[in-house]
Amino acid sequence: MPSSPKIPKETILKHALEMLIQDGYSSINIKSLARRIGCSTQPVSWHFGNMENFRSALTEYALDYANAKMLSASEGMSAFSNAGIGYIDLAFDEPNLFRYLYMTGESGYHAGGFDILTTADANSVMVEQIAAQAGIPVEKVRNFFRDTIIYAHGLACFIVSGLIKAGKEELYAMVNRGAYGFMLQAGFDLNKEDDNGY
Repeated sequence: MPSSPKIPKETILKHALEMLIQDGYSSINIKSLARRIGCSTQPVSWHFGNMENFRSALTEYALDYANAKMLSASEGMSAFSNAGIGYIDLAFDEPNLFRYLYMTGESGYHAGGFDILTTADANSVMVEQIAAQAGIPVEKVRNFFRDTIIYAHGLACFIVSGLIKAGKEELYAMVNRGAYGFMLQAGFDLNKEDDNGY
């Protein structure tokens, strides 16, 4: 078996993500990536074998990066609104990344049905905690969370596609108003405030 190249896989993915964010996925091929790193194409080929494997690894790396930016350490109701605000920030700050992951299909990423938004481990725990704190059935909290994220995602798609021109603050307010409406539908008592600020 040939010896492993001296360029770590993480370094290759880091440079590929930078290229993706700056110029979009179409700017990335094995030669352009190797040129950016300052190496031959051999390390890229050795780590990934082909472009399909590379794309899968890049997508996973990019999703981890995007999720870390969009999800905060906040808990309770603020975590819901921060996730929506995170979509807006990603669309404004890194539109090529947002487009690659969530709009064009280039990434090959497919989350599944809408239920994945509320059944993913971290989100599921958060939904159950909110339901217990608010005294609302888990299913209603799931619907609120799903609808808020879908609404924020739609706004972010408008931003990235250039169909709406608005500032971040205006869009933050839209996300918050949408979330407020979804909270009313779910049955949250918005006149009461607890330790989590909802």
